[in-house]
Amino acid sequence: MNPVLVYCRRDLIRWFRGKWGFISAMVMPAAWLIFVGLALPIRFTDHYIDFVTPGILAMTTLSASMTGGGLLIMDRMLGFFNKFLALPPPRESILFGKILVITIRGLIQTTVIFLIAFLLGARLYSPSQLLVTYLILFIFGGLLSSAATTLAIFVGEHDQYSAVNSMVTMPIFFTSTAMMPYDQMPEWLRAIAHINPLSYAIDGIRLVADGSIPFVQIGVLFALFIAVLTISVHVFRKTGL
Repeated sequence: MNPVLVYCRRDLIRWFRGKWGFISAMVMPAAWLIFVGLALPIRFTDHYIDFVTPGILAMTTLSASMTGGGLLIMDRMLGFFNKFLALPPPRESILFGKILVITIRGLIQTTVIFLIAFLLGARLYSPSQLLVTYLILFIFGGLLSSAATTLAIFVGEHDQYSAVNSMVTMPIFFTSTAMMPYDQMPEWLRAIAHINPLSYAIDGIRLVADGSIPFVQIGVLFALFIAVLTISVHVFRKTGL
């Protein structure tokens, strides 16, 4: 079997077996969707659950990716790296396997969010809309997973990575279009939201829901993904993990 898939399979099995970690990963995004989508007194739309669902999907991918970056540090602390590096496959297999498993975890979590959103009355997506939405989430997840693993390599310690994760995740979320459209934002926040990668993923999903194909958003996210992945591979090789 491909070493990347072996590494990915190992981490997925470990994730499924860790019951509370798995349950927590599912409950937290669902709570955001329920309390934000149904409880906030919003005036700019009559069906806020439709508006906020793409934002919660992207936030779930963001949270899963940033949390997953800590797995790289844990594997190094537990000595798994040394065992894997003694095997014939290229050392980059560890990095690619980690990025893949983090991305898959995010897609699993977003599937749960989709199901809950539909139960709460959000609009149903056609099969083609779901396909394009998952494409956006996969590219966005790959981008964030690459960034998270690069950050984990730089930080090195699990506690410090957790602190950086908390410091980064919420500002990215609240400076995006997850909670409100551009025309409802103050000018300074609108300027930030326009360059926030999270906004590109959210806007792309909303365009899909409206029946369009977001070529620009997909293109920007894919270009960022390739760029960050290239940097991640370079950093991984240079640090000699």
